[in-house]
Amino acid sequence: MSIPEETMRLDFIEQTSKMQWNELQKHFAQGVLFKVAVGLDLVDVAVKIAQDDKPAVEVWMESGQLSQVSMDDAKAWLEPDPFLWTVVTAPWVLVQEIAE
Repeated sequence: MSIPEETMRLDFIEQTSKMQWNELQKHFAQGVLFKVAVGLDLVDVAVKIAQDDKPAVEVWMESGQLSQVSMDDAKAWLEPDPFLWTVVTAPWVLVQEIAE
């Protein structure tokens, strides 16, 4: 039995939080940290990943809107130690820069 999308969406909304980069580095080291482009809805991406919606995920990955956090990203975030929007869709941790 699958979880209704609206229920899943509400669960992800409740779990979404702001975390500083230094708290997320361990997930980067484990290779489970993915960056969601500003402009995409972080919760929508989490829902599609949880639903195993491969076509949607592939489109985002091919366009660069969803990507594994790179070493360049990690270095850029090291010094300012920014807060990032974060949500977990196991085993992945999704992050998104906070639009100013």
